[in-house]
Amino acid sequence: MAPADPQTADTAAEALAASAPRTGPDVIAAYLKSLPGSPGVYRMIDAEANVIYVGKARSLKARVSNYARLGGHTNRIARMIAATASMEFVTVRTEAEALLLEANLIKRFRPRFNVLLRDDKSFPFILIRRDHGAPQILKHRGARGDKGDYFGPFASAGAVNRTINMLQRAFLLRSCSDSVYEGRTRPCLLHQIKRCSAPCTGEISAEDYGKLVDEATMFLRGESQSVRQMYQQLMEDAAEKLEFERAATYRNRLWALAHVQADQAINSDGVEEADIFAAYQDGGQTCIQVFFFRAGQNWGNRAYYPKADRSFETPEVLESFIAQFYDDKPVPRLILASHEFETRELMAEALSIKAERKVEIRVPQRGAKSGLVEHALQNAREAMGRKLAESGSQRTLLAGLAERLGLPRPPRRIEVYDNSHISGTNAVGGMIVAGPDGLMKGQYRKFNIKSVALPPGDDYAMMREVLERRFKRLEGVRPSGSDTSTVAAQNDAPTSAALAVQSIDDELQPSTRVSAPEGLTPNDELDDTFPDRPDLVLIDGGAGQLKVAQDVLAELGISGIALAGVAKGPDRDAGREHFHMAGRPFFMLEPRDPVLYFVQRLRDEAHRFAIGTHRAKRSKAIGVNPLAEIPGIGPKRRRALMNHFGSAKAVSRAGIEDMLAVEGISAEMAQKIYDFFNERKG
Repeated sequence: MAPADPQTADTAAEALAASAPRTGPDVIAAYLKSLPGSPGVYRMIDAEANVIYVGKARSLKARVSNYARLGGHTNRIARMIAATASMEFVTVRTEAEALLLEANLIKRFRPRFNVLLRDDKSFPFILIRRDHGAPQILKHRGARGDKGDYFGPFASAGAVNRTINMLQRAFLLRSCSDSVYEGRTRPCLLHQIKRCSAPCTGEISAEDYGKLVDEATMFLRGESQSVRQMYQQLMEDAAEKLEFERAATYRNRLWALAHVQADQAINSDGVEEADIFAAYQDGGQTCIQVFFFRAGQNWGNRAYYPKADRSFETPEVLESFIAQFYDDKPVPRLILASHEFETRELMAEALSIKAERKVEIRVPQRGAKSGLVEHALQNAREAMGRKLAESGSQRTLLAGLAERLGLPRPPRRIEVYDNSHISGTNAVGGMIVAGPDGLMKGQYRKFNIKSVALPPGDDYAMMREVLERRFKRLEGVRPSGSDTSTVAAQNDAPTSAALAVQSIDDELQPSTRVSAPEGLTPNDELDDTFPDRPDLVLIDGGAGQLKVAQDVLAELGISGIALAGVAKGPDRDAGREHFHMAGRPFFMLEPRDPVLYFVQRLRDEAHRFAIGTHRAKRSKAIGVNPLAEIPGIGPKRRRALMNHFGSAKAVSRAGIEDMLAVEGISAEMAQKIYDFFNERKG
């Protein structure tokens, strides 16, 4: 065989180098000629078309010129510059608008070099609905589409439920839905236990009920002292008139109000409406504790652990966190922070624009407000200590699991699957996910079993369908940085920043995906995004379920994922589980092994999730009127049939002649209804 020509090899190497994407300062410098000196937001994009950093600038030209120079950068910035293959820009009118747009785009693209807010669930509110003659009190999440008064945010659903419970005792407001309200003919149990004044059956006049609603609204707006004084006076007046039953009613309301206020554990003197942010760093991680004060009361707190490179200082993490936190949440009049940060005044200006009223951001050094911040900071320290302890324990368990199952390394993502059904009806599959940070509930997925050809109760076929749908979807997952979903405007009157967000998709240019630049290897701090692909899949079942999983992955051409079946032991005893893996006989773990307890918790969580999903589906199916499934039967005809026959079951047993007696039911429609039910029976 003739030796390779060195000149040909050199030419091929030169051609390959010429076709490779250019990255680094030279690429960034090429943009300087066309950049304006106005405020704006820039996106740095790597060779794989992923947004790796989003930043704001008072002057785009000045900021980008800093990236174009060599030397003088931190390691994080140097890596970021080295990975940049292209940049995109959006200009806005002011630096404050640039700050709002930056926070929006960080949450959208989730760049790996930015501080990222991980847990961004919406907060619950208390809503007093005003679109009904007898207003209803209820818990509310999401968009404020209903007409009424909103109070919050509360840190958790539990805090809302406890507050509503006490408010019902104090003000006797209804919590039932409108449909239940309209169908009542006598007071419900809540009226019997003195939790509702029963406006549904006229136990209280509309005028008196309206007064109770107004008093509850006053209390939630912070006028608790005046409400308490009013009830105190009414109780004393009733006692003087020897109306002891009425006096006891007011006494009970005062007691309930006292319990509501007793739940507010922190003295909030002088703080009517504020959010408190306290940040604490340890072990390369940051905990940010957020406390909510509304109407002079503490409405709970929540701990966050934003994802950030270890090089970020505490003030930098806090600054980025606050900007992202209020991207889709109402802004209070006062924000108290534990650390001073560079853009504090600018952020206050930006949030004032968003809220359309003055917003202050303070870093108190003395007085009552300083005590509140210190209390929040202490909570952040304690939460971080618990987090580090739990993470260490979790890492130990994952390492032990890898050892017991013979895995090459501890798994970063574990998926556990289980099915739930009753004789094949309302069948669902559940997938739970665990990793180094414990259970990742935001990654859970439920699967409604869709195939109508499955034999009832065929667990193997159900598991096959679930796994096929999951792993076919896995092969089509897009990186989070390339998401191009629509971003909502900042507020009802859009600023130039909001308009820029709305039109951002038009600016995204398609890029060819190529391999990452040679020699660029992310360090451990940056390579900690939670993977989409599992390292280990646990199946609730034995050798049969394991064989199904092996066949599915083989058919899809997926390799490198460890599979294990966890079957209940003899007599279904916990602690005697049989583990099934390919190429080895089934085995058991020591009864007191912590790894066994860990696997049991994962399996029980998967079972809980699947059962809960199945029960929800079954409950929904029970409440569905089969008449709603018949084409051409609208609410009016459905109501006429129900009134005539009494139930959907009676309709299913009726003959065509009987149906013709119902107003609005023609011969053709009667035949359609009859065929619908009789085909079902057949």
